[in-house]
Amino acid sequence: MASSVYIHIPFCRSICSYCDFCKFLYNEKWTYVYLTSLKSEVVDRYMGDDIKTIYIGGGTPSVLSLKEIKRLLDITKLLKTNNLLEFTFECNLEDINEELLLLLKQYGVNRLSIGIESFDKDNLKFMERNAEFKDAEEKIKLCRSLGFNNINLDLMYAIPGESLKTLKKDLSLFMKLKPNHLSCYSLILEEHTKAYVNNASYIEEETDYLMYKYICNTLDSANHYEISNYAIPGYESIHNLVYWNNEEYYGFGIGASGYIDKIRYTNTRNLKDYLLGNYVKEKEIIGEKDDMDYEIMLGLRKLEGINIKDFKKKYNKDIMDVYNIKPLLKSKELILKKDYLFINPVYIYVSNEILLKII
Repeated sequence: MASSVYIHIPFCRSICSYCDFCKFLYNEKWTYVYLTSLKSEVVDRYMGDDIKTIYIGGGTPSVLSLKEIKRLLDITKLLKTNNLLEFTFECNLEDINEELLLLLKQYGVNRLSIGIESFDKDNLKFMERNAEFKDAEEKIKLCRSLGFNNINLDLMYAIPGESLKTLKKDLSLFMKLKPNHLSCYSLILEEHTKAYVNNASYIEEETDYLMYKYICNTLDSANHYEISNYAIPGYESIHNLVYWNNEEYYGFGIGASGYIDKIRYTNTRNLKDYLLGNYVKEKEIIGEKDDMDYEIMLGLRKLEGINIKDFKKKYNKDIMDVYNIKPLLKSKELILKKDYLFINPVYIYVSNEILLKII
């Protein structure tokens, strides 16, 4: 049974240089037919599960007109949400206004995720984005005044040419905004993005590491509950924990991914195919060993790690018998404490390398 829904809105006002998500420039004509197809997909594929979290991401959902956003939110009324705990809507600063916020509030949205990324002019130039601290301050104040008390901000670092000093200034400004949740992502240069095509290069690995450590140390009073995510205790993302706990969820919309009835699927990125109702492009049937591998790869992203008793209850197997864990415990790359197996915080920066030793 799936208890979460992700809905993808691919439209943007402009295309960021680093973005690898499925996206298109906003077009009113295409938005109309897209929302029609999105509704059809939900009607065709939603199986009546009780939904506890909804996440509307993109792209930039807030680029839609108020009329279009209302159509989008009406689609969520097709879901059973009597026990809804968290409803997140992604938005950009320039789109936030009182009318938008009141509409979101009317439909039960209780969490905002705002993509700021940086306030540094050189970083923003590279990313092809805009952000002003004063504007952010005013818009977040408006959000709070209208009852939105669960706000995530996205920060991106390790931008080409960025120094540790720049990151320190950026993080300081972000913290002045007092977010409930902060997602901090080191730049990844994905193929087919503008940055990759233009031969952008990574910063020195040592600088990247120092930035990561600085973020961790500066946010030490927050709950650093996943490699890239920090929250005031009680404001951890319930929706994202569904992914990291290897639980099932629906993914609706072009390019969305989902996990239903032991099948992981990815929707087409071809707009023509999607509008014709050919939603799913790839399916992966998940066998028991595959599922255990996902449990490890996703679960060890959480700093609390994996409960080995829950693992045994779920798979009827001892995790130590399935994976070569003991050498990593001996080297202290992994720690086992009170039935939780987790990556030693000292090594969390190289977590991918540790996962490769396990899987």
